[in-house]
Amino acid sequence: MNTPSPDTSPDSPASTVAPTPGVPESDPRAPHVVVVGGGPGGYEAALVARRLGARVTVVERQGLGGAAVLTDVVPSKTLIATAEWFTTAEQGPELGVRGDAPAGERRDLVDLKAVNARVLALADAQSRDIHARLEREGVAVVAGTGRLDGPSRVLVEDASGATTSLDADTVLLAVGATPRTLPTAVPDGERILTWTQLYRLTELPERLIVVGSGVTGAEFAGAYQALGSQVVLVSSRDRVLPGEDMDAAELLEGVFRSRGMTVMSRSRAASAERTADGVAVTLSDGRVVEGSHVLIAVGAVPSTTGLGLEEAGVRLSASGHVEVDRVSRTSVPGVYAAGDCTGVLPLASVAATQGRTAMAHALGDAVAPLKLGRVAANIFTAPEIATVGLSEAKLRERGYRYVTTTLPLARNPRAKMLSMRDGFVKLFAHPDAGVVLGGVVVAPRASELIFPITLAVAHRLTVDDVADSFTVYPSLSGSIAEAARVLHGQSGPNATD
Repeated sequence: MNTPSPDTSPDSPASTVAPTPGVPESDPRAPHVVVVGGGPGGYEAALVARRLGARVTVVERQGLGGAAVLTDVVPSKTLIATAEWFTTAEQGPELGVRGDAPAGERRDLVDLKAVNARVLALADAQSRDIHARLEREGVAVVAGTGRLDGPSRVLVEDASGATTSLDADTVLLAVGATPRTLPTAVPDGERILTWTQLYRLTELPERLIVVGSGVTGAEFAGAYQALGSQVVLVSSRDRVLPGEDMDAAELLEGVFRSRGMTVMSRSRAASAERTADGVAVTLSDGRVVEGSHVLIAVGAVPSTTGLGLEEAGVRLSASGHVEVDRVSRTSVPGVYAAGDCTGVLPLASVAATQGRTAMAHALGDAVAPLKLGRVAANIFTAPEIATVGLSEAKLRERGYRYVTTTLPLARNPRAKMLSMRDGFVKLFAHPDAGVVLGGVVVAPRASELIFPITLAVAHRLTVDDVADSFTVYPSLSGSIAEAARVLHGQSGPNATD
């Protein structure tokens, strides 16, 4: 979209609207930015806008941090961190350490009530930290649900039903998304669950059926299996993580099966209902899978309904996402959007970047359009799967020439010391220039190991640049340099493509 941005720089004419109650006092000529939604896209945008001299109000109905902090990223990764202790302990006997509990006995060692209490306490603490940060920066925080009343006014309804009107020079929509549910599997918060409801459980599920094999489904399936639950993963596709690197997905599925998980490929769930002491999931072919609980992890839907967006002229896609360009502009001048409600890429890091970019653009600061090719992403399974740059599927789809190499993690000396066998490092490079185009890391803490490849992709480094950089010996990161050395000769002037 090429919708022009309004003139909202600090030197633009002052708004004729009277100062809004609750907005920090500042230069009366300063533009007023209203942010609807306090997740990563919203609070990062608020901080940037405040630093650029704007008066800023954040409207949030749940708590600062949004779903990322309260019900999604922070809670799920905290739960997964607990599960990692058991995954690591599996290697104990091989390393000469006794005391690992067999998978069938782990349930007796897990106090899920205590685990979830810690999960929610950490999420709440993070939310309060964000709230305190915004207040220190002079951002006004209003509790309530915000909706547009035209392109330059936000109506806020609080818990009592009272409505307040906020006039704005710039509006940022960061309303996020909510778990997608099935009409034939309505969550009840007890046996049929979305991922936001898992933290209410006080006992570990004996047999958890996970419907959906995308990122969320795979992460929770792996975590609960590690904690000691029997897990059945229902996948409508040929393999788990159908949108990820094929080699990585196949490796992870093999690991899941080797640890005792039941993976049902090409099986679509038609419905789920409660039984006397559990749940029954009926598949589209008539088979019935029984368990104690079922997690519905079939994606998310944008939280854009009933917010007055279409009435204000904000264009939505067929899926209900807010359409934005690379600087987060919507179809309406002065209205921007960031985060999962845009459908660009459902990552907290992308939401934060979109929010910062939107405010820089709206307030006249230097701005760089969002470059998705530089985004690093991670799946917090065991092992983790981290990716950056162009995937092999994209390279083939676009007809790009490339060279690639894959090094098994088991060859790495540090991995041998830690008894790590499952994983690999894969690099893609241009056959002539040698520029690193992308990479995949499958390993414990792959989220940390992907960073050097991210730097290479972002700064167009060559495989020789990576290979010539020193790594600690022994270290897992040494495999990245080794993979780059393997590609020397396959790329550049001596390439044999």
